[in-house]
Amino acid sequence: MNQKRVVITGMGVVAPNGVGISEFSEALYRGKSGIKFQEDSANQNYRCQVAGVPTVSEEYIDKYFPNIYKEVIKNNAIKYGCLAGLEAWANAGLSPSKERKSRWGMVFGAGAPGLDEFIIDPIEKLNIGKSRTVGTTLVPQSMTSGTGAYLNQLLGLGGPVISNSSACSTGSEAILIGYEQIQLGKADIMLCGSTEGIGRFIWGAFDTMRILVPNSNDAPEKASKPMSQKSSGFVPSGGAGTLILETLESAQARGANILAELVGVSQNCGGQRNGGSMTAPNSEAVIECIKSAINHANIDASEIDLISGHLTSTMADPIEIENWVTALNLPPDKLPAINTVKSMIGHAISAAGSIESVACIIQLTEGFIHKNINIDADTIHEKIKNIYPIEKIPLETERREIQTIIKSNFGFGDVNCSLIFSKFKP
Repeated sequence: MNQKRVVITGMGVVAPNGVGISEFSEALYRGKSGIKFQEDSANQNYRCQVAGVPTVSEEYIDKYFPNIYKEVIKNNAIKYGCLAGLEAWANAGLSPSKERKSRWGMVFGAGAPGLDEFIIDPIEKLNIGKSRTVGTTLVPQSMTSGTGAYLNQLLGLGGPVISNSSACSTGSEAILIGYEQIQLGKADIMLCGSTEGIGRFIWGAFDTMRILVPNSNDAPEKASKPMSQKSSGFVPSGGAGTLILETLESAQARGANILAELVGVSQNCGGQRNGGSMTAPNSEAVIECIKSAINHANIDASEIDLISGHLTSTMADPIEIENWVTALNLPPDKLPAINTVKSMIGHAISAAGSIESVACIIQLTEGFIHKNINIDADTIHEKIKNIYPIEKIPLETERREIQTIIKSNFGFGDVNCSLIFSKFKP
């Protein structure tokens, strides 16, 4: 089967430090944190009382949502996903269709939309026997496929419409699946993204696992510290990111603005063996996944300018860096720069890979590598310093033309996904 060139022609984002591409791009460049103290978490006596919550204005909602959506959609995960999807669609120069478009499709992932804070009101009503006042949208707004279903009411996509859920690799996986659907000849255009909600149920579930940061409640903006000796857990957050994937032929035929090209993809599982578990990665599988993406892209590891790491601000960060070093197999001076959006927005769980992929395309198109905040040369983890040159860990944003970025995410259940984005070359 001949491989099609798959390009990115649009993107949209709802993130804790920026809603919309313009605001998010500026936040990345400046190193702006979106982490804030959450009074509800404090009232619930959680150890971690900080989180990343997107600030979505009524004006922004009015820009994209019809009035009926403003009234109906209460689930934050679905709201974020629809807004990011609609921005990406418009950014790609596309319009909603009145007719079914059989060559247009979508992959939109989610984690646990039924745990979004919107569920509080319906649960309270059900508990006191007022089920008739709950309304008729509780089921679709609780489904993993809810974002795709609501979004497609507006867009009219008639090709494959898929919902995926693979923990923290969901966002990257959604993009990979969209790529595969295009390669299989099932679609010419695929809207690919993922979303994560907010609130006490999601945050509380992770808080009970004691994997969230417990000691930054009085300094929220400094709470997320990937690659730091002082990191003590990740910061939960919500949001959504979306990319429009398209065949090169389709993009050129309609005169689309091509932002970048997706040149390599890979996905695997560590099998929860050889060190892999529900919460820990099998390093052998991680290394294999990274190498496989590079091989699929048909490039040499030395051609990679930037790693967009998973790097969650936990004890797993040094292990991830070690895996990158092994997988790339390059001398220290040839290793690429490495950064992570999580230092600014925390860990958006199922939305992490999609938001971070949007950040990759922004850096490719605008010519910069964003800083890693909340670390300095003295606080970078000692195990990381020993194997990765600290000058390759940007502490200030660098204006620099970059050609190739590799993005990887690793999720609960020992699942892995890697993507390689490059500047488009006709």
